[in-house]
Parts: sequence; C-alpha cells; structure tokens
Amino acid sequence: MRLKMTLLKLWSSLRHVATHAGITLLAVGLAFSLPQAASYILFNWWPKMRDDAQVLMFTEIGFATALVLLFNLLKLTWDYRNKARMTTIASLVYAREGHDRAALRAKGNHLRNPLWKRDLTIMAVTGYGTFVADDSPFQEIFQDCYEIRVLLMNPYGSGAAAYAAAHVDPETTLAELRREVQSSISCLRELQGPGKNIAVKFYDDTPFWKLVFTGEHVWVRSCHTTRDAGKYPEYVFALQPESPNRGFFPAFYSYFLDQWNDPRNPNYDFATNELIYSAGDAKARRLPYPGEKDKEEPAEAGREPLPA
Repeated sequence: MRLKMTLLKLWSSLRHVATHAGITLLAVGLAFSLPQAASYILFNWWPKMRDDAQVLMFTEIGFATALVLLFNLLKLTWDYRNKARMTTIASLVYAREGHDRAALRAKGNHLRNPLWKRDLTIMAVTGYGTFVADDSPFQEIFQDCYEIRVLLMNPYGSGAAAYAAAHVDPETTLAELRREVQSSISCLRELQGPGKNIAVKFYDDTPFWKLVFTGEHVWVRSCHTTRDAGKYPEYVFALQPESPNRGFFPAFYSYFLDQWNDPRNPNYDFATNELIYSAGDAKARRLPYPGEKDKEEPAEAGREPLPA
C-alpha cells in the first residue's frame, strides 16, 4: 500500500515537471521565431501585397476576422475564468449528467484511488444501488474500507410513506423500498468481519439527498421526488484543507452529522435484528425491526410504522 501511494505521488510530481518544461520550451521557441517572422513580413510579404488591391482586400478581411476571433476568445476566457473562480469557491470538482462515459471513467479512477480507502460514509434512501446493484462502482472497494457508516431511510416510518405516496403506485413502491433496504442490510451483514466497523442507522424524514463521503470528497445527488437516479445530475464537492469552511463540503457533512447524531434516529443491531433508540442517559429502548419478511414476500398493507 505504501509503495503504491509513493508511486502515485512520484507520477504526479513528474507530470507537473513535464508540463512546466513543455510550456517553457514553447515560450523559448516563440521568442526565437519572432525576429524571423517580422523580417519576412516587412521585406518579403508587404512589398508584394501593397501593390495588389485584391490581395490587400483579402488581407483586411482576414485581419478583421482574426480580430473578431481574438476578441471572442478573450471574452470566453474571461467568462470561463469567472466560472472557474465560482467553481473554486463552491469546491465543485466533478459533475455528471446522464451516462457521460468520460465522467464515469473519472469517477472510477477516483474511487480506485487508495488514498481515501479507510472509511466510507453513506446517506441514501435504500442503499440498494450502492451495496447490492451489479453496476455499483463501490462493489470493488468495500473490502478495503475499515469503517462504514450508513444512514438509510426507515422503510416503516412516516417519511417512507410520504416518499412512496409521491409515486404512481404507492403500495408497490413502499414494498419495493422495504425489500431493497433489507437487501442492503444483508449485504452489510456479509461485509462484517475482523477489523471492520460497520454501523447502520435509520432516519424517518422524507429523503432529499443521497450523500457518499469518500475521504475529502462528497458525492451528491438529489432524490426527493423520483427513484430514477439518472434524472438528476451528480456533483462532487471537495474539502479545502487550507480553508475548511469554504464550499459545500462542510455544509453537506454538517447535514449528515446532524442526522447521524439525532437521538430520534435508531441504530440497527445486526445480532438481534433490533432498532435501538437512545435518549441521553435514559435506558435505550429496543424495538424489533420487521424487515426479515421483506426478503420473500411484499410488506403487509396497513402495517403500523415504528415510532421514531
């Protein structure tokens, strides 16, 4: 692991050195070519052009076109500079909409980066697309994580009922939500082992954000009205170590911590299949989690939600 990290840092340093060397060589080449170009224009090209009206007209048109292109390029450069400054303030380092192959490749390269593979923090609706789906980009990295914190929507709470009610078939959607949550729990139970700390909590609010924290980056996608993951863009915001209060990373991380530390959100006990509600110094209250039935049969209609 240390050797791989050292090689990555060495490659990054060599790439920066090569870039600076290329820019320096280009600048030196342009500087040496300017006297020869000026001599050719003054003594060869201009004497031939000034006596030919047609060539002079084409030259004026070409010069005017070059000026228009130059001014447009300067305007685009200024606009992109302002956008880059705003992107830097927001700490936006990646964005993807739809099935952009280049963006998907960049996402895969980041997830394979070994520098952050110590802890993984996730806030999702059911977690199915992250833990169970075959096309999940996280399938290959779960074994490398030492600590996994997962915050899922309580499929038997009022928030799940409100979320399902926004769909065409609420009963089918709610049953599907419960089966997917149970599948995620089963996957996390299989990941447990020596040296791994896996914690699962449930929140009862209507879901709005899907958040995945990988080291100093947070992957953000809206999920408040539909289960279609491709409908909303995906954004990645980075933590700026020199200015940790800058950008959207601290805002999303504070939002997650508020939900994670909320005493109304219970812990899930893998050993007893219970939800543990902690109320400060009072004795923790345990309630059975009725998710085992969702593996083989749809959820019962009219089942009372667990108290939050």
